[in-house]
Amino acid sequence: MNSVRLESEDGVPLAVALSERVHWVGALDPNLRTFDIILKTANGTSYNAYVIRGSEGVAVIDTVKEGFANDFFARLESVADYSEIKVIVLNHLEPDHTGALPELMKRAPQAQLFISQKAQSMLKGLLKQDELSFTPVLTGDKVSLGDRSLEFLHTPYLHWPDTQCTYAPEEAMLFSGDVFGCHFCDNRLYNDKVGDFRFSFEYYYAHIMRPFKEYVVRALELIEPLPLKLIAPTHGPILRDRPQHYIQRYRQLSSPALHNELRPNQKTLLIFYISSYGNTRRMAEAIYQGAMQVEDVRVSLYDLEGGEVSPFVDLIEEADGLVLGTPTINGDAVKPIWDLLSSLTVVNLKNKLGGVFGSYGWTGEGVRLVEDRLRGLKLRVPIQGLRVKLIPTDDEILECKAFGLELAQELTGARESRVINFADL
Repeated sequence: MNSVRLESEDGVPLAVALSERVHWVGALDPNLRTFDIILKTANGTSYNAYVIRGSEGVAVIDTVKEGFANDFFARLESVADYSEIKVIVLNHLEPDHTGALPELMKRAPQAQLFISQKAQSMLKGLLKQDELSFTPVLTGDKVSLGDRSLEFLHTPYLHWPDTQCTYAPEEAMLFSGDVFGCHFCDNRLYNDKVGDFRFSFEYYYAHIMRPFKEYVVRALELIEPLPLKLIAPTHGPILRDRPQHYIQRYRQLSSPALHNELRPNQKTLLIFYISSYGNTRRMAEAIYQGAMQVEDVRVSLYDLEGGEVSPFVDLIEEADGLVLGTPTINGDAVKPIWDLLSSLTVVNLKNKLGGVFGSYGWTGEGVRLVEDRLRGLKLRVPIQGLRVKLIPTDDEILECKAFGLELAQELTGARESRVINFADL
């Protein structure tokens, strides 16, 4: 039987048993098509919340978006009385998980609220109350429900600073917050019953978790050793069939591939350019030649006119340095450069080397504008951008080669320090 019973015969929402002691009490939002402005949701999403019963009380783990609170409370009431609720856990404070929290706290005033250490100031801003009773927790902290217990895992920046996971050891279940989730609505709930959600799982990782890969890896170090029968995220299917498969996939997605191809201590420098009349292209080729003089730097040259932007994002994510070449048209850099830059918000660029160059006809603002954007994306831009008016001369081509050489030396730490004349900036 493929269906999961979510309502009574008269249409009242019902909880779904994940085990004898654990129930899903969330809500479905099948008509949602855009989440947080930037994410597309082809068939909606779910707001997953859970109840776990111990011999000494009940815990509620996460709530739902405010507009779906009635479904949440109806399902909660089908398996527990408010007087039984001893613990409320918030793994993440975004409104889609905390919308029903104020009302839940009114209905169960005796319950103790558990949040991550980093969630404290955010909680006060969320509820707009001066006096709140809560317990901040870190990895290793536990709460007892008698014959059931909850253990907390500190997993910040997945994808907010406040995020954490909660583990129920007696059930071998991980309530993972947004980790291992996706925006995929299917009333069959379980990953072995719903439709094919692989595209949604990968899409969600790429847009939500990918910028925080280093934190994903840290979280996996906490999660991988856990005995697991089931992963219960706050969005998307409940992962009861081969839960370790999804952990392994996160490990694959978060592990660099390029490093396996590089020699020890070898650095990578990527040069992208777009050229109207061939002048910026000539500069790019000269910069490439200059950078190639440094043996421990692997240099690549790409013409943006000849490729889609999205595959380049993967290359840039693993590279050590990024150099962009653009002409200036109508006082600005050209659209393919901005398209590439806008695509880089999904990756971590902090402390990568950045550089900019380009040919111009009048004033050459494009180079400066792109430099500012690179700094905004947290790249280092230690070498002033190189601008050439119209067709580069032989001497200017030599300057381009020197520029490339300096960038490559900067990557390896071989570049000599020099005094900067601020009048030139």
